[in-house]
Amino acid sequence: MTDRPRPAPVPPPDRTQIERLNHLWDLSAQRPASGWRGAAVDRLRRILAPLLSRQQEFNAAVVEHLNRTALTDVQGHQASAEAHDWATRTVETAVAEVRRQHDALNEWQERMTATVQSVAASHQELRTSLGVLQQAAQTLKHEVTRLTTGGMQVATTSATGAAVPAPDTLDSHKYVGFEDRFRGDPEEIRRRVSEYLPLFAGARDVLDIGCGRGEFLRLLRDQGVTARGIDINAAMVDVCRGHGLDATRADALTYLRAQPDGSLGGVFAAQVVEHLEPRYLLALLDTAFDKLRPGSPIVLETINPACWFAFFESYIRDITHVRPIHPDTLQYLLVASGFQRVEIKYSAPYPDSDKLQPVPPTPSLGESINTLNANVERLNNLLFTWLDYAAIGRRA
Repeated sequence: MTDRPRPAPVPPPDRTQIERLNHLWDLSAQRPASGWRGAAVDRLRRILAPLLSRQQEFNAAVVEHLNRTALTDVQGHQASAEAHDWATRTVETAVAEVRRQHDALNEWQERMTATVQSVAASHQELRTSLGVLQQAAQTLKHEVTRLTTGGMQVATTSATGAAVPAPDTLDSHKYVGFEDRFRGDPEEIRRRVSEYLPLFAGARDVLDIGCGRGEFLRLLRDQGVTARGIDINAAMVDVCRGHGLDATRADALTYLRAQPDGSLGGVFAAQVVEHLEPRYLLALLDTAFDKLRPGSPIVLETINPACWFAFFESYIRDITHVRPIHPDTLQYLLVASGFQRVEIKYSAPYPDSDKLQPVPPTPSLGESINTLNANVERLNNLLFTWLDYAAIGRRA
């Protein structure tokens, strides 16, 4: 708050003229002159005294009035100065109190902000822990049921045909929690993968590999497209079944090899291929080609490692990722496996507002600004482009 300048003090009444009037008003009090002149003046005063008596009364009344007025002005000036000083002190005290209250309020707000942030972080941790516990309970229930009914654990097969151990189902619930925390809200994922729905319009017998929580399966069902999903994570399968979806716990390559040739009307896999070893991926693409009907689509969505932000913020966060796949590489692998009309569709653009911003033109700097902005554009194209992409092809 800016201190206002104090007004200039009001000067007290000038008493110089008042003192002069007090001295001159009484005509009879004037000192007489000496000698013959004094005698003449004294005689003249006695002659004029009757005529000047009313002037004397008038002078006395005027001087008395002026004295009272001057006294009142002096007292008023003193009172005004005292009132001004009191008002100034009061305002200064009020300003100091307001500042003190403002500082106290700022300190309180900072404490409350820190408290809210701490509570929010604790709430998020609690939600994560609760979600993991719920999934653990479901997984344990599933395993108890399987063991009591004499079920056998699903085996997986590598690209060479050798059996490999299935993931520990008692820990599968942790990955569901990981998906909930980092993959994104299911409704947001549904919105994003809905872009692929037109590719499966009118299809039937679509297979969703790595169906996860079933976002795309639910979209296909809503569009009247018959579809089923597979996932090696039992907890994910349980989530899908909880939504009334057709989902099975199975290894992708093993499941595909068991299907009749030309029996599928489409294959979809979102955020799956980055989890696969190269030889396994090649075998999966060849097998998918054999199982699809002519003209049927295959859509493989994955993280875009050509975007450095996507690589460092998304890809390396997930410890189950095997290796990133460049868009050109996945496009080539689909073509090499026999698919036609293969294209790359990018999605999830990095927000423009968060990219490096160009410098406004400055005539004095000239070409330097153009060079700087060209470098900014090159960095944006490396660091902040599309977070995901999908390689899309069709069975010949």
